[in-house]
Amino acid sequence: MNALASIMLTPAQRARDYTDRLVQGIRPEQAARKPVGREGVIDTNHPVFVFGHLSLYGARVLTLVGKDPAPAATPETWEALFKAGAPCHDDPSGAIYPAFGEIVTRYFEITDAMHAGVRDTPDDVLLRENPNEAQRARFALVGHLVNFLINSHVMMHAGQVSAWRRCMGLASAM
Repeated sequence: MNALASIMLTPAQRARDYTDRLVQGIRPEQAARKPVGREGVIDTNHPVFVFGHLSLYGARVLTLVGKDPAPAATPETWEALFKAGAPCHDDPSGAIYPAFGEIVTRYFEITDAMHAGVRDTPDDVLLRENPNEAQRARFALVGHLVNFLINSHVMMHAGQVSAWRRCMGLASAM
C-alpha cells in the first residue's frame, strides 16, 4: 500500500467499524422512521437515508482514483432518493425507501470496494489536481477529496445515526 493510501485508509477502517456498530440493534421497521419528541417529529436523517446517501459515493471515489466504478454502483433509483440535498422522509410503511437490510448490505459492499480501490492507488494519482473545478477551492487534489469522502463525510453522517439511535431509545454504539 502506498503512503497516502495508508494514511487515508487507517481512519477509514475505523469509520467502517463504527458504522458497523451503529447498525447493530436497529430493527428494520424503525430504520426509516424519524424520532418523535415533545414538539412532534424531529427533522433528522434516519439510518436508511444516511447509509443510502453514503452508498452513492463509492463509485465516485473509484472513478476519481481511476478504477472501475462498477463494484460500487447503486441502483439508478438511489440517486434521486439519497443525493445531497434530497429530503429525508419519515417512512412508516416502507413505501419510499429500499429495505434497511438491502441498504446496509450494499453500503458495506460499496465501502469495502471503495477501500480496496484506494488501497493500491499510487501516490501520484492522489496528488493530481481535482478534476472537478467547482470543488477545487475546497479539495485541490484528488487525495483531498478522496480523504474527505472516505473519512470526514462518513463520520459526519455516522454522528447523525448516533444521535438518531439515542432519540429512538437505543444504546450507544461506542
